[in-house]
Parts: sequence; C-alpha cells; structure tokens
Amino acid sequence: MGRRKKGDAVSGWVIVDKPVGPTSTDVVTRIRRLYNAQKAGHAGTLDPLASGILPVALGEATKTVPYILDATKAYRFTIRFGVSTASDDAEGSVTGTSDKRPTAAEIEAALPAFTGEISQVPPAFSAIKIDGERAYDLARAGEAVELKARPVTIYSARLLGMPDADHAELEISCSKGTYVRSLARDLALALGCFGHVSALRRIGHGPFTEASAIPLDKLLGIGHIPPASETLRTHLLPLETALDDIPALALSSEDASRLRRGQGVLLRGRDAPIFSGPVLATHRGDPVALTEYSQGELKPVRVFNLGS
Repeated sequence: MGRRKKGDAVSGWVIVDKPVGPTSTDVVTRIRRLYNAQKAGHAGTLDPLASGILPVALGEATKTVPYILDATKAYRFTIRFGVSTASDDAEGSVTGTSDKRPTAAEIEAALPAFTGEISQVPPAFSAIKIDGERAYDLARAGEAVELKARPVTIYSARLLGMPDADHAELEISCSKGTYVRSLARDLALALGCFGHVSALRRIGHGPFTEASAIPLDKLLGIGHIPPASETLRTHLLPLETALDDIPALALSSEDASRLRRGQGVLLRGRDAPIFSGPVLATHRGDPVALTEYSQGELKPVRVFNLGS
C-alpha cells in the first residue's frame, strides 16, 4: 500500500490579496496549512515588496497552474524618478542618480514605444536561472549578471497621474514574462533619467480580479472563527475557474471512465469538428480531465482525481 497523503483532499483556487512583506511561498504555505490541503502552489510570483492578486491552487487545481501562468496580467505601479537601484525596485542599493524629472506629457509621449511586442532585459535580481543558479543569488553574491533580452508584450499602458515631480503612477496589461521593474527602468532611461519601481500591485491575473481576491489577514482571521471550515470553503473557487477560455465537453459515464484510466475517447458526429487544442472533459458538471483534441480523439493530459 502507498503512503497516505497528509492533509485533506481539498481542491480549488484561493485568490489572495497579498500584502507587502511576505514572499509568495510564505503565502502558499500559510494557505495550505489553513485549508489543511495535501498540496498547494501559486500561479506567478509576487516579490515581497509587491501586493495584489496571488492565485493559490490547492489539491487537483495545481494541475491547472500552467494555464494561469500563461494568462494576461495587469499591474498598477509607481516609478520614482532620479534614482536607479541594483534591483530596479526600492529594495536594492542605489546605483545612480539624475537631476532630470520628466513631465506628464513626456511620459505619455514615450509610452507608445513600450506598447506592443517589445524586447526587455530582465532585472539582475530575478529568478531566471544562469547555468543552474538563480540570477538573484548570483547578484547578491556580488557576481556580474548578464541576462539576454527577451520578447514580451505590453497590451496597454497608461499614465494615471503624478503625485509630485519625483513619482508617476502607471497601469499596464501585459503578457507572461514581463518585468515591471525592467519597464520602469527602461522608460526612465528613454526619458533621459534614472528610475525604479517604488510601489507595485497586481490588479488582474487571467480570470481573477481584485473583486475575487480576499486580503490575506482577513482569510487567516477566518481560521480562528468557528465554523472555520465552512466559511473558508466559500472562498475556494472551483478548479475549472482557471480554464474559462478552454472549451468544455460533457461526456458519458463510460467515456469519463476511459479518460480516468488514461485512455483516449473518440468523438463522433457533430462534436468532432468543433475542437482545436485543449478541451476540458466533464461528467455531470464535474471536471474529469484536461485533454488534447487530435485526429478525432480526446487524449488525456491531466486527469483530475476528485472522487466523482
């Protein structure tokens, strides 16, 4: 017999409004303990100095994390002009200063060059691996870090306001892999000065918005109020919430059983031509498996063990 997994078979998404301070891993650990879940993960790291939407997957929902990692993200952030830092945010040591301060008109005129597909060099203090080592570990050790530029897409970018001459508040919608810190650094340089991110908040992540997020401290507080388990489950979204953009197909009991055994299912009649790519197979409203449709057959990619 296999070893029994510790914890409960809890599955779904908890959309946490992360405060400034804890790491994303810290938040995942606390949520996993709160729900006593067997496993947990998150879809996209937020730095300790960043706040906002952190989608936490529990149980079988961890199998849908890749679909959220690739989703569009939205950020609201503040650039402080006149100072560059080693990390391109307020945590790093100062590496340079400049006297120039851009005007709102200059910022708005510069933004179109940073919209669409652009080439971006990630910050030295990032989780990208270089010869098996994290870039931030090398940077903290004082080693020179040279990262290659990579393409990212900024779908939209707008200036929200300037509270003073030193700061500008912006909002962007962007693709996976975009570094807001790099954008702030490069925008400042294009404006003839230095700059870094002084505040950062994620306000959207795929299907998840601020309206669906619950502050971490509020969620943790629920755990101390009986009956905690029932209240906590009201903040647990179904795992298929992450798959809103993927077509779903209801299957018979026989076909659902085939998928659960790792076998393919042939589509007949009018179902066959309507699918291309990933398909969520369901049975009686419950998710059965993520599948790939090819040559008239649904082939299981991720099977969900939900006991249905």
